[in-house]
Amino acid sequence: QVQLVESGGGSVQAGGSLRLSCAVSGASYSLRCMGWFRPAPWKKREGVAGIYTGRGNTGYADSVKGRFTISQDNAKSTVYLQMNSLKPEDTAMYYCAAVFAPCNLVPRTSGDEYNYWGQGTQVTVSS
Repeated sequence: QVQLVESGGGSVQAGGSLRLSCAVSGASYSLRCMGWFRPAPWKKREGVAGIYTGRGNTGYADSVKGRFTISQDNAKSTVYLQMNSLKPEDTAMYYCAAVFAPCNLVPRTSGDEYNYWGQGTQVTVSS
């Protein structure tokens, strides 16, 4: 049983930073794509950032490139999302998700094929 537990959300002012964490348990950590997703008004959800945990390949949505960084700590089976220069439009519930390989990384996926999801962590950015 794969479980994902997010943490690190909160409220910040525009220009501030937050780091989200997603701890993985219950299955081999190195065999999957993982990503951070948030709801989007123009579609079901937006893939924000993704990482292939086996090789460390990463991908980002254009809206967060240069501001967000996804990384992993294999020893802790944890994926992080460092969010800098936050904007009010980044306000959302952020969800961590995973799927076993073969898989598509953000931005080539909006997460429909990802079958393991965390409970979400709220990020609120005030202007």
